[in-house]
Amino acid sequence: MDPLLLFALLSIGIMVVPGMDMAFVLTSALVDGRRAGFAAVAGMVAAAVVHVTMGALGIGLLLQVVPAAFNLLLAAGALYVGWIGWSLLRSRVALAAAEGSVPRALDRIFGKAALTCLLNPKAYLFTLAVFPQFLRPDRGPIATQAIAMWAIVATTQVVVYGAVAVGAARLRDSLDERPAAQARLGHAVGVLLLATAAWTLAHAWRAQ
Repeated sequence: MDPLLLFALLSIGIMVVPGMDMAFVLTSALVDGRRAGFAAVAGMVAAAVVHVTMGALGIGLLLQVVPAAFNLLLAAGALYVGWIGWSLLRSRVALAAAEGSVPRALDRIFGKAALTCLLNPKAYLFTLAVFPQFLRPDRGPIATQAIAMWAIVATTQVVVYGAVAVGAARLRDSLDERPAAQARLGHAVGVLLLATAAWTLAHAWRAQ
């Protein structure tokens, strides 16, 4: 099989598994609508540049040699996702927009999405386990290979997370006239994010 085709299949496989990135896109679209969801997707795509660069430079090997660095990454990502979930649970109106409220700025959503992706342990696991199998000097310049792999990752993110954003935005629109249901959904998403954070923290603790 062509190496890039195999890499694309692996990228799709890792991207469709629910995780921190997907949860952030989902929450952004549910809270602020389709444009916010797309801004979150754009943040994920931008952060993927860092992941691919790290893979090309071999920083993934450093995380393998120094396990404590990876555990700290797990803990930081879990705490960040937990904070997002707790904020949703504390919100009196949850996903329902308060009267006269102003949606979050798209550039802030973009920045938080990029940060979420950079703190996502799944991305580093993917970099550590998969990239060394595809970045080979005998296949041409490493930079060219890295750019091609980033393009594949970015396309996969746009397709998978974009679909999540569109679906969440449509669900939000359908709940516009049902604030009670919207609030319950917001609390459910908050609980889901807290559960994800707790699982990640437990994983980091066992890895010590």
